[in-house]
Amino acid sequence: MGTRVYLARLAGLPVFDPNGDRVGRVRDAVVRLRTTNRPPQVVGLVAEMALRRRIFLPIGRITGMDAESVVLGTGSLNLRRFEKRPNELLVLEDLLDRRVTVDPEQEGGEANDAIVVDIGMELNRNTEWVVTRLAVREHTGRLARRGHIYQVEYDRVRNLVGPTDTQGTSNLLALLEQMRPADMANALQDLPDARRNEVATALSDRKLADVLEELPEHDQVEILARLDRERAADVLERMDPDDAADLLAELPKAEQAVLLDLMEPEEAAPVRQLMHYRPGTAGSVMTSEPVILTPDATVAEALARIREPELSPVVAAQVFVARAPSATPTGKYLGMVHFQRLLREPPASIVGGLVDSDIEPLRPDIGLPEITRRMATYDMVAMPVVDSTNRLVGAVTVDDLLDHSLPRDWRDRDAHDDEEIP
Repeated sequence: MGTRVYLARLAGLPVFDPNGDRVGRVRDAVVRLRTTNRPPQVVGLVAEMALRRRIFLPIGRITGMDAESVVLGTGSLNLRRFEKRPNELLVLEDLLDRRVTVDPEQEGGEANDAIVVDIGMELNRNTEWVVTRLAVREHTGRLARRGHIYQVEYDRVRNLVGPTDTQGTSNLLALLEQMRPADMANALQDLPDARRNEVATALSDRKLADVLEELPEHDQVEILARLDRERAADVLERMDPDDAADLLAELPKAEQAVLLDLMEPEEAAPVRQLMHYRPGTAGSVMTSEPVILTPDATVAEALARIREPELSPVVAAQVFVARAPSATPTGKYLGMVHFQRLLREPPASIVGGLVDSDIEPLRPDIGLPEITRRMATYDMVAMPVVDSTNRLVGAVTVDDLLDHSLPRDWRDRDAHDDEEIP
């Protein structure tokens, strides 16, 4: 383990116990403020375990830190959920992107404004890890990323700890955007409300849409309310129609109408359709955009469709075959073809000859308990939903089913703080 470690570089690294088993991933570092002008002491790391639980790892338990991983020494691990104490700060949450003043090296020189990019810690003679250096970006008054990056001793930096209105978002965003949407949503829940909203609104429309789908409903509504209506409509367009419909359902009727009118008509149409169904039915939880092919499509075409990177695994697990038109509501529904079957057939084969039509489709008004029973009976990850004229109107996937079968607050970590790790 080196004598100097930059803390932002640890974010996302796996944490291993002495046996080589992975404990979780590093999400932040904890520094303790001290009296007088002594630099903050780094007291530990915050690691995210299974079930998105964040725990504290004392710095003394860590025996290795490098560019690949963090390794723990022997001893028991406290699984209690991490809570920041009054004299503690989190490096990524509280200090990264902070606007500071760097004093000149020589007396009479000019102080410079800068943005904190990273924080370095070193072992002192008392074997304590303390903050000794900062990597900062020169603040030029233009885009923050254009300034020169340089390192500076901690004692030359002023305003590192201060009002949050001196803190930007660019470097924290760069770290968060390396995470999966679910992990990013989890990280946002740890931020103070004002900081969370600031970071969320700085995301691209596509990334914000992905993150909103993973947040509790009350956080979704609050973040959406912080956006101007034009941008809120743009973000809703990039969400899956069923998730957009669920979010809109949490808003007042007048606001729903305004946002739907601001959306592009072709993006708003499936959302409007989903909002007509009674809650707790197949129609209300289904996705209206499964993979749909006409019967004359080839296996090669089907495989190309399910390889599209934006498709979730459950949506890409099968294709649904229907007469034209192939957008919902389609022509007559014919059946489905699972991706394993596609892999076993010659590329030139026609999917119309491979359909499985033995599974009875769902009707839009079927309730969640019956959907669960059928999907469990046939080991399905998705089931078709057809209307009274046998047109395909969507598909219920297993993740749709879980989202609506679990308690409403299942994404809200605060609601489960007292639950134990199994």
